[in-house]
Amino acid sequence: MLGMFDDLPGFDRARVEALARALLGHTATASALPSERDQNFLLTVDGEPRWVLKIANADEDRAFLAAEQRAMQHVAERCPLTPRVAAFGDGSTLTEVVAPDGRRHLAWAVSVLPGAPLGTVAHRSPELWHRLGAAISVLGCAFDGFDDPALHRDFHWDLARGRAVVARHRPLIADRELGAAVDALIARFDEHTVELLPALRRGVIHGDLNDYNILVGGGADLFDRGQHITGIIDFGDMVHSITVAELAIAIAYAVLDAPDPLSVMWQIVHGHHSLHPLTELEMRAVYGLAILRLCMSACLAAYQQRRHPENDYLGVSQAPLRRTLPRLVRIPFGVGAATVRSACGLEPIASAAAVRDWLAARTRSFAPVLGIDPRVERALVLDLGVASPLVSGDPHDNAEPAFTERVFAAMRSAGARVAVGRYAEPRLLYVTPAFAAGDGTLDEPRTVHLGLDLFAEAGTPVHAPLPGEVHAADEHSTRLDYGGVIMLRHRSDDGAVFFTLYGHLEPASFAHLRVGQRVARGEPFARLGAPEHNGGWTPHVHFQIITDLLGLGSDFPGVSTASRRDVWCSVSPDANLVIGIPAEQLGPPARPLRDAVARRRAVVGPSLRVAYRRPLRLVRGWRQYVHDDDGRRYLDAYNNVPHVGHCHPHVVRAAAQQMAVLNTNTRYVHDGLADYAERLAATLPDPLGACFLVSSASEANELAIRLARACTGRRDLLVLDAAYHGNTTTLIDASPYKHAGPGGGGAPDWVHTAPLADDYRGPYRRGDPEAGARYAADANPARASAARSCSPPAISPACTRPCAAPAACASPTRSRPASAGSARTSGRSRRRASSPTSS
Repeated sequence: MLGMFDDLPGFDRARVEALARALLGHTATASALPSERDQNFLLTVDGEPRWVLKIANADEDRAFLAAEQRAMQHVAERCPLTPRVAAFGDGSTLTEVVAPDGRRHLAWAVSVLPGAPLGTVAHRSPELWHRLGAAISVLGCAFDGFDDPALHRDFHWDLARGRAVVARHRPLIADRELGAAVDALIARFDEHTVELLPALRRGVIHGDLNDYNILVGGGADLFDRGQHITGIIDFGDMVHSITVAELAIAIAYAVLDAPDPLSVMWQIVHGHHSLHPLTELEMRAVYGLAILRLCMSACLAAYQQRRHPENDYLGVSQAPLRRTLPRLVRIPFGVGAATVRSACGLEPIASAAAVRDWLAARTRSFAPVLGIDPRVERALVLDLGVASPLVSGDPHDNAEPAFTERVFAAMRSAGARVAVGRYAEPRLLYVTPAFAAGDGTLDEPRTVHLGLDLFAEAGTPVHAPLPGEVHAADEHSTRLDYGGVIMLRHRSDDGAVFFTLYGHLEPASFAHLRVGQRVARGEPFARLGAPEHNGGWTPHVHFQIITDLLGLGSDFPGVSTASRRDVWCSVSPDANLVIGIPAEQLGPPARPLRDAVARRRAVVGPSLRVAYRRPLRLVRGWRQYVHDDDGRRYLDAYNNVPHVGHCHPHVVRAAAQQMAVLNTNTRYVHDGLADYAERLAATLPDPLGACFLVSSASEANELAIRLARACTGRRDLLVLDAAYHGNTTTLIDASPYKHAGPGGGGAPDWVHTAPLADDYRGPYRRGDPEAGARYAADANPARASAARSCSPPAISPACTRPCAAPAACASPTRSRPASAGSARTSGRSRRRASSPTSS
């Protein structure tokens, strides 16, 4: 089959347009489409795309093409997302055409579907991936009941034969890193998936759901535009094969260059499973099959490019493969498999429930890890979460020795010998590159703590809570790693194997331990390490339960991303099942976001709307960033505060000091008020020298309008379209964003709106040297309307000369709340107002 690249058709545009007239009876414009082993042309009639004319490779089998057409007709009757086979003028659907070199090729045509190839779309929402999974399910159901002997073929892209393809062509990969990634991933496929293949369901599949064979479009609003599946095309790779390979192939191409491949896979699998449930065996196989497809793509591309280096189409996926495969190597295979189970609504780790139940039934019988039983002696439960006052937004303040001093001061204040850091708590303490989930700036950080921390003085003995044997005893000395770490292996009464991990120990304290050595319940086997030996942390033991090692060792992750919390909390269930701290001491669990939104809506006025379709629960700010309750970091380019930075230490100290002494208004004499105004005025150019102090941008804009009206004796305003100036009655009237939006009453007669000069999406774009003049000309009607409405120039009681401006002009910036604002006047004349603008 691979030899078919030597027999590609050679039709040019003119010959194809002549074929369109002869076969379809229409004068059409032909444009070539990319293809691997044949030629495809889009035929446009009177500016409307009508058909795709397909000219097969000279070696293509007529029986296969006839089977392909029958399959497409069968599917099209059951799935609205697929094209239909077109009939030629003589009623046939398949005909022979002669190429310039005299060779004969089979030609046929299909209808055109709406939308753009998924591979050309930059924005790919979770909803899009979910809809893709659902579309694959619909396609699979449409294939039910169809079969043809011609589709039982030896085909190089058949995933059921993929392992042999990789073995044959892997030596041709010249890129050393890509080759190593293929080797690592195919070894995992061999270990976990290959034995499952004979038992998987079989049937006819499309076989090539790559991102250029999936069309997207639709959507009514900005966020949903282009996020619907509108078509599935190119059935030329159909084969009778493993049916779940259809889903695996789509996943393989979808995760290329995805910042979070597992989240993409989760959505696709969930969308498919919600309509057409996978079997348990298919759940186990789909991740490995997706990896196999990517390895096949790398190997076949190496083969094909060696034979045809001039064919650019063959290299389309290679750069994404070189970036993606090494990233997949860093994901434990078991995590991928567990993600599939999670997407199907199952416990991610199949054995986890049995381990949890066994531990929960025996919590009271376990020995205390630090020799101090928290069920008897109350421990101090620390809040180390994102919003905790004990944790600083400044990462430097959360390092040794500052953080240790704060923790032990809290313990002394509470009279506690042991303090506890909670399980599944999102934190901002994990700041080194080792805690990053990927290499990209926007990759989600690992923030969710998977164990339970027990803080005590360095040197405190660590005891085994239940009998086990040493599985690993190592030292990881990189900063903020585990330092000394021990893993014990345990077995439940019913034979379930699980592990406990003890991190941040003194390495010298367990030099006597050997792998396989038995450790009794309550036996001290190590001591807490000091910061210089425990990875640079406050002295404590990180205690973690592990239900599945996932092929990893003593560097087992102790922190996960929030998006994969369900998977990792199945891998590592609540460590308090062993420690036994009373639930009332740990505090209530975090309120789900949907409950927090509902609670807010019940008690907060609806005029204070929640931003974004998926609301953010922001709990901390630092410098130019804000953090949500899961520790995700967002660049704050929207609010006022980043002008000086969130939680600027100087601002925080000044505000706290003053609030501790006096908080009142300006009707009283206070030197602090004059001090602030003098320092602010000193930063301004002459003649500005005095301030009106206000508390919000809405107040500042109201004041600006009052000053302008007092100065000019006029009432009308010229504003820009889409502007928002504040939430008072006057400012809502002056804000097109409000009065022209949903529920608005329209502009009053004293507001005149000019078009917004948007050089990004407006009619005059960047690079147009006349853009400014054109936007100014577009504003002339609004200026003329304002001028007609204005009375003649007047002298305001507050002014010493006529004001020539026809109206005050409010700026288009959005009103933003601030801790303090000012409107400024000239220091030379307290009676003369400066030209005001909104803040």
